[in-house]
Amino acid sequence: MIPIAIHWFRRDLRLEDNAALHAALDSGLPVLPAFLFDAHILGQLDDRHDRRVTFLHQEVSRLKTECERVGGTMLTGHGEPMAVWPHWVAALHAEGFDVQAVYVNRDYEPYAKERDAAVLAYFQEAGIAFHGRKDSVILEKDEVVKDDGKPYTVFTPYSKKWRKNVTERDLAERPSAQLLDRLLSHAAPPMPTLAEMGFSAATDVVFPDRDIRPDILAGYAEQRDLPAVPGTSRLSLHLRFGTIGIRQAARAGLAHSEKWLTELIWRDFYQMIIHHFPHSVDSAFKPQYDRVPWRDDAEGFAAWQAGRTGYPLVDAGMRELNATGFMHNRVRMVVASFLCKHLLIDWRMGERHFAAKLLDFDLASNAGGWQWAAGSGCDAAPYFRVFNPASQQAKFDPDLRYIRRWVPEYGTPSYPAPIVEHKFARQRALDTYKAALS
Repeated sequence: MIPIAIHWFRRDLRLEDNAALHAALDSGLPVLPAFLFDAHILGQLDDRHDRRVTFLHQEVSRLKTECERVGGTMLTGHGEPMAVWPHWVAALHAEGFDVQAVYVNRDYEPYAKERDAAVLAYFQEAGIAFHGRKDSVILEKDEVVKDDGKPYTVFTPYSKKWRKNVTERDLAERPSAQLLDRLLSHAAPPMPTLAEMGFSAATDVVFPDRDIRPDILAGYAEQRDLPAVPGTSRLSLHLRFGTIGIRQAARAGLAHSEKWLTELIWRDFYQMIIHHFPHSVDSAFKPQYDRVPWRDDAEGFAAWQAGRTGYPLVDAGMRELNATGFMHNRVRMVVASFLCKHLLIDWRMGERHFAAKLLDFDLASNAGGWQWAAGSGCDAAPYFRVFNPASQQAKFDPDLRYIRRWVPEYGTPSYPAPIVEHKFARQRALDTYKAALS
């Protein structure tokens, strides 16, 4: 029997600067990379043309090709982890390979932690070591906590402690790409096709490049709030799936943009919020906000989804999302505030809609952002802060470049009147929140 280790790719779809892959390659054992198209996750997607599944399949195929190019192999499959792993281990054993260790990069989402606890129990029973590494965040768990050991729930002190605690080691590259000659070569089964998994390729999307552009970062602080300007990195999709590494991104932030680095710290912050407070995924972080009597307004929700609210900046953002799977972050705040405050519709409905549509959907950041807009989250905007879409438009899209692109009928009789009047909606939100929280 030939002893081997497996690196299980999840949210780390790259061969370079990959902490768990580096640890596996450094173990002294031949390493078999593996990726499992998780049927539990894919089964929750209603859209059989989901753009993210196309991206995922494309990137796993790229990884597989890269492994083969350096003389290795990549094991791929589709199914429930607790069904697939025993099958993989038994099949490899029949081929003469003894799986001694599995290496993964840690994931902090509730389902991922539940999945990893289940597979850990199986691996322990099978006598297989299960090693986790930190890779999708810079600092994790108790690496940034208050002096009393409790997790932070306010961003500013968290970010100050983050900056104080981060070390060169935390930001240093893990040179996994230099050790790829240690990959195992064997006859792996073919990679599952999209059709075999019940999906078809999305052809209506152009995925952003994964290059970190210093010229974009240099102007990020000044241009990041202007949706008509290509002033953001557009790397959130790649950070979500790990097609670029967070350490590489943070080093670029240190070199070129302090403001962009701050956004990456926000990302760490939200990841640790759902790690420490998993209930915040679908319940108000501040429990009293679950007393807010959200309105049942199917017609208003449908108008918001379609970008037909009569508020041009809101409508432009929703149409951009529907057409591309992307929405500018400033506009995300405006459309989220509009749903929660102007329409008084439960933030969870908006969160689920974004979860279905966003290419860069990340549970921690999405739930955190929606709770911020609703006032119910940690370090959230106070409930009495109600964005005025017209004021936001005048400030961030004064020449209507963004709006004209996505709402070409704006200013014509075919553009709808506002579905709710701002002054009325603002006062209704203030009165409703105040009564619920008193």
